[in-house]
Amino acid sequence: MSTQRVLVVDDEPKIRMTVRGYLEADGFQVIEAADGPSALQAVNSDRPDLVVLDVMLPGLDGFQVLRRIREKGLIPVIMLTARDEEVDRLIGFTTGSDDYVTKPFSPRELALRVRAILRRADNRPGAAHEDGVLRFDGLHVDPDTRTVLVDADRTVELSALDFDLLLAMARVPGRVFTRRGLLTHVWGEDFFGDERVVDVHIRTLRRALGDDASAPRFVGTVRTIGYRFLGHPA
Repeated sequence: MSTQRVLVVDDEPKIRMTVRGYLEADGFQVIEAADGPSALQAVNSDRPDLVVLDVMLPGLDGFQVLRRIREKGLIPVIMLTARDEEVDRLIGFTTGSDDYVTKPFSPRELALRVRAILRRADNRPGAAHEDGVLRFDGLHVDPDTRTVLVDADRTVELSALDFDLLLAMARVPGRVFTRRGLLTHVWGEDFFGDERVVDVHIRTLRRALGDDASAPRFVGTVRTIGYRFLGHPA
């Protein structure tokens, strides 16, 4: 029986109660929040493994909450919304949601999606092999020795910051990182300065990897948002 924690954020008590019932029946521990600020507080204090997040919330809306979650970590997020416009889907996915469910929804289906996403997170592409090395087509990243190998025969020399930047993205390939999110992961939460420092380090990282920004193999740009790792697991 799973002991993973799921935070359910919705301002409608009946929805929270229904979702809680299905998730607890599946063995999850459920935490509830009714507004945006309470959701962020619960993320910080309770460290949930996944968040089910309504878009329309008092205090801070779901997209604002999602962006702040993404600045702090890589918790999987399923967005709930009563609106089915394509723009909402695009905004949700470009800011880092893992799935998107439109109300009215089946609680049983939602519970299945929660389980599927958590299973995928536990076995996500790029997860370390037994020796701890992240292996992708044309690229190996070893967190223990802090070495990078390109195309099996070229060792790449990276600064400490550039290595940490690559490692943060390579651990979750495909995940869109905002500049602020990368600053939090690599520079730390107390960093104070221009977010464009991330762009400078992305350029030096690409140069070291031999990655062409116009046709990248490893580090892709998500316009107006940030960056994501493109490597395919080997």
